[in-house]
Amino acid sequence: MKIRLHITYNTNWGQALYVFGSTSSLGNWDEDKALEMTCVAPSKWFIEFDSEDDSVEYQYLLKDNGRTVNREWNNPHFLKLEAGKTFEVQDVWYSAPQQKFLYTSGFSQSFFMHEATEKLKSYKRSILLNVNCPYVKKGQSLLLCGASEVLGDWKVEKALHLLPVRYGVWQLVLNATSVKVPVEYKLAIYDNASQAVVHWEEGFNRVLNPLSKDIKGDAVKVESIEYWYGWMDWKAAGVAIPVFSLRSHDSFGIGEFSDLKKMVDWAAATGQKFIQVLPINDTINTHTWIDSYPYNAISIYALHPVYLGLHEYPLKDKIQFDQYKAEAAELNVLQEIDYEKVLALKQSYLESLFKESGRTVLKSKEYLGFYTENEEWLFPYACFSYLRDKYSTADFRLWKQHSTFDLKKLKTFVSKNREAKEAVELLCFTQYLLFQQLVNVKEYAHQHNVVLKGDIPIGVSRNSVEAWVEPHLFNLDVQTGAPPDDFSFFGQNWGFPTYNWEEMAKDGYQWWVKRFRKMADYFDAYRIDHILGFFRIWEIPLSSVQGLLGYFSPALPLSADEIRASGMWFDEYRMTRPFIHEAFLKEVFGEYAQEVIDKYLRPVAWQLFELNDICDTQVKIKALFAGETDAKSAKLRDGLYGLCNEVLFIRDKRNPDKYHPRITAQYSYSYKYLDEGEKYAFNRLYNDFFYNRHNQYWRDQAMKKLPTLISSTSMLVCGEDLGMVPDSVPSVMSELQILSLEIERMPKQREVLFNSLPNLPYLSVCTTSTHDMAPIRAWWHENRELTQKYYNHVLWKQGPAPTDCTADLCCQILQNHLNSPSMLAILPLQDWLSMDDKLKRTDAEEERINIPAISQHYWRYRMHLSLEDLIDAAEFNEKIKSMITSSGRN
Repeated sequence: MKIRLHITYNTNWGQALYVFGSTSSLGNWDEDKALEMTCVAPSKWFIEFDSEDDSVEYQYLLKDNGRTVNREWNNPHFLKLEAGKTFEVQDVWYSAPQQKFLYTSGFSQSFFMHEATEKLKSYKRSILLNVNCPYVKKGQSLLLCGASEVLGDWKVEKALHLLPVRYGVWQLVLNATSVKVPVEYKLAIYDNASQAVVHWEEGFNRVLNPLSKDIKGDAVKVESIEYWYGWMDWKAAGVAIPVFSLRSHDSFGIGEFSDLKKMVDWAAATGQKFIQVLPINDTINTHTWIDSYPYNAISIYALHPVYLGLHEYPLKDKIQFDQYKAEAAELNVLQEIDYEKVLALKQSYLESLFKESGRTVLKSKEYLGFYTENEEWLFPYACFSYLRDKYSTADFRLWKQHSTFDLKKLKTFVSKNREAKEAVELLCFTQYLLFQQLVNVKEYAHQHNVVLKGDIPIGVSRNSVEAWVEPHLFNLDVQTGAPPDDFSFFGQNWGFPTYNWEEMAKDGYQWWVKRFRKMADYFDAYRIDHILGFFRIWEIPLSSVQGLLGYFSPALPLSADEIRASGMWFDEYRMTRPFIHEAFLKEVFGEYAQEVIDKYLRPVAWQLFELNDICDTQVKIKALFAGETDAKSAKLRDGLYGLCNEVLFIRDKRNPDKYHPRITAQYSYSYKYLDEGEKYAFNRLYNDFFYNRHNQYWRDQAMKKLPTLISSTSMLVCGEDLGMVPDSVPSVMSELQILSLEIERMPKQREVLFNSLPNLPYLSVCTTSTHDMAPIRAWWHENRELTQKYYNHVLWKQGPAPTDCTADLCCQILQNHLNSPSMLAILPLQDWLSMDDKLKRTDAEEERINIPAISQHYWRYRMHLSLEDLIDAAEFNEKIKSMITSSGRN
């Protein structure tokens, strides 16, 4: 087949267009073998080539003196070819769309999914219209109406319907002999149910030209065009609920992947399209309730065994199965999760299931395919889990054998050690079942016009498979967290290692790319937890318990000369070591001040002290008071923690001649004891450092990483951009079309109490609260003064605010969020239920999922009613559906 490509594209002197693609004649997607096109007129480019394949995909490149300077956006051009024909293609350059989200998998596989047509009509001489149009929803079609009998004489009922050939691409084949003169036409989107046009293409009428007589023989004239749709104001609603919080009649004491199907049923019944969950990766470090923290994953790939829905895998031994079900029933009626008992029950059940059917499954074609595709991470994960249990610790540095990862030695060890082999096979078997179950849920959701939204944590455990296998990718000599915010005055210390971005960059961030692609097996959208970490991360010394002695990394720390140039006197000893003056010790320790001086401090000058060696770091102080729960010990411990924080500058770990201002130093005694001139100089330096100095630098850091990562999958990308947000973040997220997170009571504008919901950006997710916050009804009780202002100035109610947030008030708050311009309004289940007095929980305080200020919080919240009860709440569900519909959300 002969293919002749024509395209209009403006170039500068020295630049040329190239084309490359899927066939050997187009270089088999090798850019270096791309064919150079010929400039036949100003901005007009042409090339002719032959192809023996029955179809071809291709893309255009712009090169400047042989170097690629621009390329088309992701989706390639596509042609089905017919033997012996010449294809004359009038093409267009595919630029990145202004609404990239329409090309994400939630749209292509669910909301706007159309079964592709395998074969189109064929004529000896044809005109093929190839229309790029991603705006056609499920249940709609694309039609062409024009000013001739062949094109329907402008009558919709006689219009021609185009056929979908791949997502977003529609085609229509006309007999070229039926088009003898130029004829005007228009494209339109047609709703099949109402049999009416819902959108006429914008702009002037198009003109369909006949096939040129200069083109001899059997030929196809291809006109590639893009549907003109100025802006599609697509909006949807959804629900946020951790998997562990689900409750159904079939649950084994905790929410399970199989329960998600019932949540899909409820979402579909109420008109919601998104179900957002927390991280679901394996977090088993200790086999205790501490592992309930879902952000401390031991593997970025492995799913948590506790989420396997066991009712879908019944035991053949009915007596044993009934025993397990009886134990599960006892756990399932508990108000909250008993994590340790649930985990033990599930592990026991999996061992029984493996004894019954494991060998058969391991020999199956499906399992072998799964193992081959996932072996790179699956085998190390299984070995890690076995060794963790063998040595009773996830800290691989303490293992007697295999503390350093060696794949060859591990394979030999497992092959020769029967116990290890059986344990590894059980773990792989479990991961296979989890994979199968969750993929099945994803497909079920697609069938119901619903998609799952996952959560990618910014960190992984320092005692994780990844830290064991690839330690060079991490900075294991520090830990990460977050600076002080509304959640925690002392900052947050997550304990994760930071990333060695320079090492990760060497192979194009493949560690992250593979992580994202595994997520795409299960989700069509994801939330990047703490997206600020791709700009800079809060790095904390290993000697700290709190987060105040951290600093941003990477950063541009200050030299001593820069500090002095700001007008501030700089004494390294005074400003980088804890400033402890006798005058404020009584304020900190009260009646125990003298005991602290005698036992924990040593004098260094008149009324000045330093911490003794036994307590000169927060980690030492924590160990010193371990197990002490009385009020005095808590006061002494917290006071000593505070003394450690009494610095104005922190020395940079990797560049010891440079310094970072201590975050929120203005609240310290060290700052209060400066004179007014020094305070002024410090404040000026501080504000410039945290709010101006790094803007471009941090933008550059993010743009090195994020474009590669988000383009690696077709998932919809959302970012959790709360906290101390650099000015460069919104521009990067806007440029990359990453949806921001917007919370009414957590405004990003300084000195503003509440976000203005009508002014939220379209590319955003708005919500009433997150898992780190109190849901609406509990928040109402936190600060009476703030609640009163919200009641009067946001809800526009007069008089004193009621003591409780009533169902009607909750309904108004939710409706306000649904009415916002945000593309997605994803609300916690607790807040949805707050609108109904019969369904909401009695005690609002029991609805909290996490309290960030508590470093070892027990994550055990569960729905108080079952999913079956929720699905049966017809009146409530109809109310939600009506609210969503009235807000214009699809």
